Amino acid sequence: MKKADVPGKAFLTRERVLRAALDMADELGVESLSMRRLGSRLGVEAMSLYNHVEGKEDVLDGILELVIGEIAVPAAGVDWRTAMRERAVSARRAFGRHPWAAALMDSRTSSGPGRLGYFDAVVGALTGAGFPLERAGRALSVLDCYIYGFALQRRNMASGGRERAEDRAEALRDSAPTEAYPHLARMIEWTVAHGYDEDADFEFGLTLILDGLEGMLNPGRG
Repeated sequence: MKKADVPGKAFLTRERVLRAALDMADELGVESLSMRRLGSRLGVEAMSLYNHVEGKEDVLDGILELVIGEIAVPAAGVDWRTAMRERAVSARRAFGRHPWAAALMDSRTSSGPGRLGYFDAVVGALTGAGFPLERAGRALSVLDCYIYGFALQRRNMASGGRERAEDRAEALRDSAPTEAYPHLARMIEWTVAHGYDEDADFEFGLTLILDGLEGMLNPGRG
């Protein structure tokens, strides 16, 4: 029998435990995580997991660290606007792969080194561009509200059982007759006819925020 094929606690590692937890959260939702279920997935008793993680809270912090590792961290010397755009786009993609992560990212009070380094790099990119510390904090806040909020909105829409916006518009059409809701009805008809471009929607909002921040940084430009 190959070593890789041998089950049991002797072959557990923290990485293996966290990867199994990440897969479980992606498949079943983060609320499904428990030490007992995680142990069952790995083929061991729950107590064996405590040799590698401290408990469920440590597991939650650990899988969040894995997701953060998928997000582009601003690199030194990169233009702040480029860095913020790359971060936002990669974060949205990561939250698309892990729909539970946006809510967890915004609610955890404990932080691992990956999360701390991530936020440190973002603040450094903003202050390095010339944003005063207070405005850098507010810029970070508004960007994250947009990124996390967009991800949560998409997750909530998907949980309703209709993945496509045009399908949701079709379902809403009968509830919003033109004579009672003329403006909404026109929007519904437009969405049914043209569809919904999620990438363009995200880019539209992100550009507005970045334009506003750039206007604060360089008020005389333009």
